[in-house]
Amino acid sequence: MKPVDDPLTTFAQWLTDAEAKEPNDANAVAVATASRDGAPSVRMCLLKGADERGFVFYTNLGSRKAQELDENPRAALLFHWKSLKRQVRVEGAVERVSDAEADAYFATRARVSQIGAWASKQSQPLAGRGELEGRVAAATARFGLGSVPRPPFWSGYRVLPQSIELWEDRPFRLHMRWRYQKTAAGWQVQELYP
Repeated sequence: MKPVDDPLTTFAQWLTDAEAKEPNDANAVAVATASRDGAPSVRMCLLKGADERGFVFYTNLGSRKAQELDENPRAALLFHWKSLKRQVRVEGAVERVSDAEADAYFATRARVSQIGAWASKQSQPLAGRGELEGRVAAATARFGLGSVPRPPFWSGYRVLPQSIELWEDRPFRLHMRWRYQKTAAGWQVQELYP
């Protein structure tokens, strides 16, 4: 691997490679957030967009990650493609996607996922499975056979990359690591020890 001017070009190619080779969820990404006082938490999400503007994922706005992003709008992402022996780390500020963008993505989701978004109080205590199943049944009845609009409590976040690190496995643990820092003039790249 040689450094390129724009790490997003390499990321796009690696994601395409992962989509062809990874057995499940090539777009799976660990999303790390922190509370206002700096307590970290991490969970797996699915990447739903990546371009020069940033990396997008969606969630219930009542979830722990959304609450932490509202308090401390910074995040770190980690993509790990074990079968390809590659990983990508991303760090940066976070912004909410526009309502139009969230609406457009929500409309592409499977109907069961749309109903599930209405039914789930993500990250809140659940009295039992029956409570969740009842909420799914109520949401299903509410929308009948019609279209399911995006809930007002469901949207997406975009991580605006300020740092991107590309890592690729090499023999004898002499791995390739390139860290890109965003500057006013573009991306500045530096090779790192493995």
